Amino acid sequence: MRTVGTVSRGVRCPIIRKGDNLAEIAADSVLAAAKSEGSPLRDRDIVGVTEAVLARSQGNYATTRDIADDVAAKFGGDTLGVIFPILSRNRFAICLRGIAMGMKKIVLMLNYPSDEVGNPLFPHGLLEDANVNPWSDTLDEAAYREKFGCPLHPFTGVDYVGYYKELIESCGCEAEIIFSNNAKTILQYTGNVLACDIHTREETVRTLRKAGAQKALTLADILNAPVNGSGCNEQYGLLGFNKATEDTVKLWPRDAKSFVDNLARLFLERTGKNIEVLVYGDGAFKDPREKIWELHDPVVSMAYTSGLEGVPNEIKLKYLADNQFKDLDGDALEKAMRAHIKTKSEDLVGSMESQGTTPRQLSDLVGSLCDLTSGSGDKGTPIIWIQGYFDDYAVNN
Repeated sequence: MRTVGTVSRGVRCPIIRKGDNLAEIAADSVLAAAKSEGSPLRDRDIVGVTEAVLARSQGNYATTRDIADDVAAKFGGDTLGVIFPILSRNRFAICLRGIAMGMKKIVLMLNYPSDEVGNPLFPHGLLEDANVNPWSDTLDEAAYREKFGCPLHPFTGVDYVGYYKELIESCGCEAEIIFSNNAKTILQYTGNVLACDIHTREETVRTLRKAGAQKALTLADILNAPVNGSGCNEQYGLLGFNKATEDTVKLWPRDAKSFVDNLARLFLERTGKNIEVLVYGDGAFKDPREKIWELHDPVVSMAYTSGLEGVPNEIKLKYLADNQFKDLDGDALEKAMRAHIKTKSEDLVGSMESQGTTPRQLSDLVGSLCDLTSGSGDKGTPIIWIQGYFDDYAVNN
């Protein structure tokens, strides 16, 4: 009987530069890792490649000037409402700089007490003491300071209200900051709105347009085509970008589906094995202490091969052990478990046997495992090789 189930390995590779053939590099790196580990590739192994190195190999970058020119072209360059951004130097600040460079005035509307992914402007407990209702009350900057002071982000130590205001003004743009969780509030200040939320953006824009916004766009509508010869992403625009330099952003890669299909083909040619491949970004998990979600990208995986479609179809082993097979032990219990798994229904939705399993998309589960394995710092493993993910307790060889 096999004694090891799922194994996730971080694979090192050369530093990726623009123009590199990433599919060849990824295939070479995984095969070298397999030889080093003494574990040959098997059918339905999974290889994940982080979006960052794919975008770098493509040279998919843009400057703050490109952002400014696109925003000005789409909104006219006068006053713009920028609403519901996340609080992040890496993920939003440089984008805000580009937006400010293209406008005369920014009305920045922040969620409170936290942004969309849980970054707090101030501790939630202060709301009750301040006698503020975040679902109905709109605050200007003076009222915010009077009630909450200048609290700092628990991880970065930044006062994002002051930081974002100074950043806008440093671009020669007038800044006004308000606080509201109602998208329609911004229409009291301007009819032109850029919704900067990530996962709720489509709902936000529908609300604004229904309420009479002159023009309402999302970050996906900015740099969704080249500007001044820049990079772009046709589907996601500025969503998923990361800071590259003080005036440059790395966008999400383009044509990721072609990449995963090409890499899978390379593995099949070189090994005879059918390998599942995905391009992943942020994992979908939450910090239990500060309540901040990791998922700052629009999706976990932007592209994957067909074997990563759908959701798991799993039985809860402890449910079987405590119910159908509660009178069995030892070899008899193991044999009964394996036999039951081999004959399980192809669709366990609604079954008591599957209660407590995780009905999330395989691409989200695997992408999150990849992100946790590769980390976001200096591990140097932008390629992840996973074995045994699709095995179950009935597989014993």
